[in-house]
Formats: sequence, structure tokens, C-alpha cells
Amino acid sequence: MSQNVMDTLRARGFIKQTVYEDELYEKLGKESVPFYIGFDPTADSLHVGHFMQLIAMRHMQDAGHKPIILIGGGTGMIGDPSGRTDMRSMMTRETVKYHVECFKKQMSRFIRFEGENGAIIVDNADWLLDLNYIDFLREIGANFSVNKMLTAECYRSRMEKGLTFLEFNYMLMQAYDFLVLFRKYGCQLELGGDDQWSNILAGADLIRRKEQKPAFAMTFTLLTTSEGKKMGKTQKGAVWLDENKTSPYEFYQYWRNTADDDVEKCFKLLTFLPLEEIAELCAHRDERINAAKERLAFELTKLVHGEEKASLAQAQARAAFGGEGEMPEIVIHSAETNAGVLIEANLAKSKSEARRLIEQGGISMNGARIDDPNAAPPEGEFTLFKGKKVRFKVIVRK
Repeated sequence: MSQNVMDTLRARGFIKQTVYEDELYEKLGKESVPFYIGFDPTADSLHVGHFMQLIAMRHMQDAGHKPIILIGGGTGMIGDPSGRTDMRSMMTRETVKYHVECFKKQMSRFIRFEGENGAIIVDNADWLLDLNYIDFLREIGANFSVNKMLTAECYRSRMEKGLTFLEFNYMLMQAYDFLVLFRKYGCQLELGGDDQWSNILAGADLIRRKEQKPAFAMTFTLLTTSEGKKMGKTQKGAVWLDENKTSPYEFYQYWRNTADDDVEKCFKLLTFLPLEEIAELCAHRDERINAAKERLAFELTKLVHGEEKASLAQAQARAAFGGEGEMPEIVIHSAETNAGVLIEANLAKSKSEARRLIEQGGISMNGARIDDPNAAPPEGEFTLFKGKKVRFKVIVRK
């Protein structure tokens, strides 16, 4: 075994809450511990919100522990109420299977699926969909106090707007997942974001009650800005790991525009650079921090899309904002108005959003701010600015 992974995770700022911490620390230091992280298969791509979980999984695997990736094909048909004000839509098994294939391809850039402690992927639909309701209530439901469950933040926050019995079952389902993984694979530890603390703790508690054996819970700090806002959101929506949803250039630019106060935290949580090197990169809060932001954007884009695409995205960004090399290009075919250009270039989702951006002075073409969403755009080629940070060469081909 290498250095205790808890020391690594704590030094880099991951760990938020644990239970039986001393016992867990000792176990992680002397044996290989199977652990699991759950992923909700509601899209065909992972996004920045999953990034930390993948990095943590890699740290754990590098330290000799075995990752179990749990896909919520069963719980996804119910919906986790944590952090939500509405019910999730339900998916078919075919949809879940396709999403899992997409996930595995993206995850393989971070973790190994081969070798002694190679990761495995399991789907909780395999055991949840065939449950006998009476047996489940007798074996699992009897271990849960409704009074205690209602104190959990994920339920308490929904009580005013209404919480369905369907969603109320979620904690029991997730706890049961941990029990099944313990019985089938010897899984002793569940990891996840701190918004999952109540659900994760319930699983560890269930195993200790039912099996009279140790089980552990650990949550990670959420990936937020210094202002407390979740990272990974833009005006266009989530920042995806799939380049067809978020291009390598857009992905690079998202991290290049990280706020000064968040750069060091992102390096620690999302890269594998040594802490000493991170400290040197982030030692200054003047204009020298821009070099650190470039390095951060490059390292993260390389992790997700490979070095070649990361280098190209960096070159395009330098061209767009520093006058070096080629700017990223967008080809449009049918836009006859300025608003239409924004929609076809995927910089606005609707005519109303495009009109608002233009009328608020956020769009420039060939260096001049435009104010009429219905006017015809320049012909041929032109430079398009959205705000100060997004810049493209637009090629018009009718």
C-alpha cells in the first residue's frame, strides 16, 4: 500500500464528513478496501459535477482500493430528491444501458477497468426491479425511523412543496444498494458529495445493523466557487465532458475564466499536480495568476479530451484573446439576422435570449457592438464577441 489515501484526500481538500474515522483510516492504510460511488444515468454524458468523484476514485484506486461504479438504473426510475424542487423524469432500461456505455468511455480516461483492483460497473436495477415489496419492508423498512428520516435535509427542504411517497423511498433504496454491494462484492465504503450525507450514512448504518460488520461513509466537499455557487454551470447550461455537448475549446475557456480565489482549490481537487507545484503556481494574486489559470485549463482539458485537443484549445484561446495563432471557427448556413447568428452558433437557446443579449450590449461583430437583433449580419467572415470572454471567427456559407 502507498501513502494512506485519507491523508491525500484531506490534504487536497476533499473530505467533508466521515464516520468511524480512526477505524476507516487504519483499514485504508493496511488493506485494499472495495468502495462505491453512485452515478445517476439521467444523461448520455457526465458533467463537471461528476469531475470530483472521478478524481477521488482515481486517488483511491492509485492507493490500491477497488472502485465499484454503481449506476442508478433502478433508483433513477424513482429520482433522488436531494437538491431538487421537482420530480425527475423516469427512464427506460434501454436508455440507461446506452448512458452507461457513454459513461464508461469517459470514465476510462480517469480510472482503470483492468488489473488487480480494476473498476467494475454495476446497475442497481438488477436487484431493485425484482424486489418483493413485503419482503423489502420486513427486511429493510423495519430498520428506518420515519421521524429520523424527516430530519434529513433532502426531505425537510421538500416538505413545504410536497414530497411523494415514491421519493420518500429513495433513502431506503440507496441504503439497500450499499447492503447488496457489501454482500456481493465486500464493499465497505460509500463515497459521494456532501449533499448525499444522509443517504450514505443510512447505508453504512444498515450494514452495521443487519450484518454486525464494519461499513463506512465519507462525503466530499461540493465543487463550489468562493461565493458558494456550484461550479459547472454556464448560461448555456451544464459543462459536459462529451465534446459534442461542450467543445474542448468551450471546456478550456470555462476553466480559463476561473475566479482568482478559486484557482488553487480547483488545482487541488481536479488535477494530480503535486501540492508544492500548485502552491508555486498560485503564490501570486496579481496578473501572474493568469498563467496559473492557463495551466489549470490545459490540465483539465487534457484529462478529459487528451493532450492534442487541449493544446489546440489553448492555441485557439490565445488567438482569440492574445492575438496568437488561429481563432476557433464556427460555420453558419441559414442565419439571416443577428439573433439568428447567435442561435445557430449555439450562443443563445432562443430568439428571446438572443434579442436580450444584443439589446443589453453583450454582442459585437467585427469589433463593433450591435444593437438590432433583426438586422442582417455581415457577409462572408466576421469576428463575433459574446461579452469579453467568448470570441469566434464566424464563416457564413449560404
